[in-house]
Amino acid sequence: MPERPARDMEAGRDREVPCRVVVCRDCCCGSVKVSGDHAAQTARLRAVAPVRVSECLDVCDQANVIVVQPSRAGRAAGARPVWLGLVNDRDATEDIADWISAGGPGVAPHPEILDLYLFKPPGRLKTP
Repeated sequence: MPERPARDMEAGRDREVPCRVVVCRDCCCGSVKVSGDHAAQTARLRAVAPVRVSECLDVCDQANVIVVQPSRAGRAAGARPVWLGLVNDRDATEDIADWISAGGPGVAPHPEILDLYLFKPPGRLKTP
């Protein structure tokens, strides 16, 4: 039997659940150590996808860190979470929000500008 897409109810309508986002907001990310409007960044991302605020993701040298987790459709296409670091300006946040709105990892190709922010988190440097 084919798998049904994940759904939730919004304003009484079914809609497919999008990819999800994790934002790091602890010792470095989201603090005065890193410039930017952290509340506005989180709010902008929440406008396009569910956002979980995490304590330290242990990649402080990449602050501010955003992890975009693929939707069910993205995972079915083989996508893995995408780690983005040094996301410290409104334009980068907009590029990420636009990509998420288009479907995110595994569904929509990421804009080339996001290559500037991609990194592999510790413990994932070796390929299987």
